[in-house]
Amino acid sequence: MRHDHIISAKQLSRADIEAVLDRAAEAAADPESFADRHENALLGLCFFEPSTRTKMSFTAAAKRLGGDVVDMGTVESSSVKKGESLADTVRVVEGYADALVLRHPSEGSAQMASEFVDVPLINAGDGAGQHPTQTLLDLYTIRESAGFDDLTIGIMGDLKYGRTVHSLAHALTNFDADQHFISPESLKLPRSVRYDLHEEGASIREHTELDPVLSELDVLYVTRIQAERFPDESEYRAIAGEYQIDTETLEAARDDLTVMHPLPRVDEIAHEIDDTDYAHYFQQAHNGVPVRMALLDLVLGGEQ
Repeated sequence: MRHDHIISAKQLSRADIEAVLDRAAEAAADPESFADRHENALLGLCFFEPSTRTKMSFTAAAKRLGGDVVDMGTVESSSVKKGESLADTVRVVEGYADALVLRHPSEGSAQMASEFVDVPLINAGDGAGQHPTQTLLDLYTIRESAGFDDLTIGIMGDLKYGRTVHSLAHALTNFDADQHFISPESLKLPRSVRYDLHEEGASIREHTELDPVLSELDVLYVTRIQAERFPDESEYRAIAGEYQIDTETLEAARDDLTVMHPLPRVDEIAHEIDDTDYAHYFQQAHNGVPVRMALLDLVLGGEQ
């Protein structure tokens, strides 16, 4: 994986995924053994959209490896505000860093930007496209809590605009997983994603309600309805709040159901679930540090 760009979950084989997850488990168990692996390495952060978990966990990961970050800052405080192109921005930041992390609102932006730089570029979300490092920490969480053998997963919420969903669905085709997609008709998986999943031989079923499949699930992956992706605000208001779960919703669930969410949540998961054994979404967020440590270690040429 050394010097590779990480653009899409589609490029990750099962061997790639397991290499990252195994190394993440090592980092989680013994972070001190990773403390000086990349001393003086610099990670360039180019975030054109807001971020809490992704940006902070990449920062923490770089520092726990002995390196540091250089941060472009907000769009408003950067030369982007003056009209600088994405290509020029990444070309400039490349000169300050050993690897780049890019988040951008335009689908396909990470692929385009990677063509202008020689250092590894990691896609931290490109519009409604892909978010491969979120997928890796999602898979790590699933492996730790439910395992991959005969996995049955329900993915519920905004499946049209949800880049975390698109990435996860593709990555799960590497494993023995039955995927159920639950959403309003207007937020179903894009046709292109469904086509790719069928081409990859994935076992998928689509539903408009959770109840008929809840009792079958090992994992329920909930996503928020993403207001910022809707071209028409009235379309968002028409379905906002339609897909929510609380303890009453989960009465028919298995006792060992794992509930996940890439966060931030709005009102999709009631706070009363936070203190139950179902809730894994905060641990899921925390898993971003060892997983991104592992990925950076591999991309920067860590020990095999």
